[in-house]
Amino acid sequence: MNYSIVLAAAISAVALSACDRPTVVTPPVVMTAPGPAGATGATGSTGATGSTGSMGSTGSTGAAGGTGATGSTGDTGATGQRGATGDTVIIVPPKP
Repeated sequence: MNYSIVLAAAISAVALSACDRPTVVTPPVVMTAPGPAGATGATGSTGATGSTGSMGSTGSTGAAGGTGATGSTGDTGATGQRGATGDTVIIVPPKP
């Protein structure tokens, strides 16, 4: 009987402690209204310049036409006729 009282006390202590649940506290919900808009941020810095493009290839040489042929040489002019009196040369002076 000594054991039954001790056993009953131990079981009731465990049973009572198992029923004790801690209270869960939920924090209150804080309602906030949106404030005024903030100031505009500073402008960002300019990005780096891109690299230069590559040089295009050289065009092909034109068709081989070459230089044109030289024209024919003209005939030599005829010699003037002698006058009736010999080698007379007439010089006409220019107008002033």
